[in-house]
Amino acid sequence: MARSLAVLVMVATLTAGCASSAPTAVLESSQRFGDSIELPTPDRSGSATLEQVLSQRRSQREYASDELPLATIGQLFWAAQGVTDAAGHRTSPSAGAAYPLELYAVSATTFMHYLPTGHRLEQRPDDTTLAQLAAAAFDQEFVGSAPVVMVITGTWARTEAEYGAVADDLVNREAGHAAQNLLLQATALGLAAVPVGGFDPATVARLLALPPGEDVLYLLPVGHPASSDGP
Repeated sequence: MARSLAVLVMVATLTAGCASSAPTAVLESSQRFGDSIELPTPDRSGSATLEQVLSQRRSQREYASDELPLATIGQLFWAAQGVTDAAGHRTSPSAGAAYPLELYAVSATTFMHYLPTGHRLEQRPDDTTLAQLAAAAFDQEFVGSAPVVMVITGTWARTEAEYGAVADDLVNREAGHAAQNLLLQATALGLAAVPVGGFDPATVARLLALPPGEDVLYLLPVGHPASSDGP
């Protein structure tokens, strides 16, 4: 069974072209990030009701150029996979509490990886990947024009250890849970966002220098809205 939510046909020439621009030094290094930093405490008492956010959510593909503050990116991370109690449970459900998902954010200057425990972030400088994501997403230009693209990946072995052959379906479903949480949080913050499933997962994984066994499941461009229209 395919291990990605990417639904369009993969293009071999695209893979070869983008792979040559991957962060080779990161791929060859045992240290992928610098020291982790603590994110601002997430807001757990927003002003909008759940019903209001559900009715307002729209897929939006046009973004203002304003950068998103680190606190905002941290809030989006927390909404998708934040720890919510002392037992380590998170904002979205996971089969057997295996938590196979990893969350990243790509901006014009930085590549970020979320660490749910302690609500922390590790990052490295990266001023090339965001511009290349649009090509990896089959030339969907809005992917590269967003100030930040949130990325959901899956580490399958965590779920396979207990659930075996059904792990594929379970991890894909969990990606959907986390993506919806993130989209609703973006709406509550007055941001524009859209889930993207059409991309070449192998190309994106190489651009991000993901470790072996970790697959890309979703791209979610996010930014301040340039337009209120969206389906």
